[in-house]
Amino acid sequence: MMISIITPVFNGERFIESCIANVIEQNCPSLEHIIIDGASTDSTVAIVKKYADQHRHIRWVSEKDRGQSDAMNKGIALAKGNILGFLNVDDYYEPDVLRKIVEIFKTLPEPSLLVGNCNVWDDKGKLLFVSKPVKINMTNILLGRFLEAFPMNPTGYFYHASLHGAIGLYKTDEHYGMDLDFILRAVQQANVAYRDEVWGNYRYLQGTKTYTDDVSGANSRRVMTIVNYHLMALPRSQRYRIYLHRFLIKRYDQVKAVFRKMFGWTAL
Repeated sequence: MMISIITPVFNGERFIESCIANVIEQNCPSLEHIIIDGASTDSTVAIVKKYADQHRHIRWVSEKDRGQSDAMNKGIALAKGNILGFLNVDDYYEPDVLRKIVEIFKTLPEPSLLVGNCNVWDDKGKLLFVSKPVKINMTNILLGRFLEAFPMNPTGYFYHASLHGAIGLYKTDEHYGMDLDFILRAVQQANVAYRDEVWGNYRYLQGTKTYTDDVSGANSRRVMTIVNYHLMALPRSQRYRIYLHRFLIKRYDQVKAVFRKMFGWTAL
């Protein structure tokens, strides 16, 4: 059993060396690291080539693409492993995680989506929170329970490559919410397994497209568009149950707010 780690990158000279080193230090014998560069104009390609010349598990291409989703799909097409993971250039794994993942997958039916926890860090190295998608399933994500149901970063999940045969590839016209769209499709087709262990580290950095998208408010609107698209694809009876559940959650939150304001209660 082999794991393919795919890194899409464009002008990532700040982090590409540490990204490559992080995978090397995993000491996982059944591993390949596929780096898909989007024709960077900085020193990214030179750094990748230096390490690829020294390590046989590194494979790479550098050419123009149509964005991150396109780069991810290129990596999937090149991957030889039956397990896939995505490592963005500015993120990193905990020590020896990949070797552990390979062993866990030996016990899982195919196709499976294996989900763990992920640390979320700010620019100053402060731990903002730990993403723990312990309640990951279609209904909870559609209800907006993202902190407890949606893995915040791909360093916290891995899956069988064969899953793409059932749900398709990443949508190339989606440049921000491709992870959310993928997870919503994956949980409907895959065996989902959760482990309460920290596997990855996500740097939530100022200036990145995700951070900028959040600050502008565009991310919230985009998330709702993706969620509602998948919601509308459900059978009517299931869709109405989720609408009702959303209404009850909203009313419950309103009641809590009233009691807190009137009495200072926090027990609800």
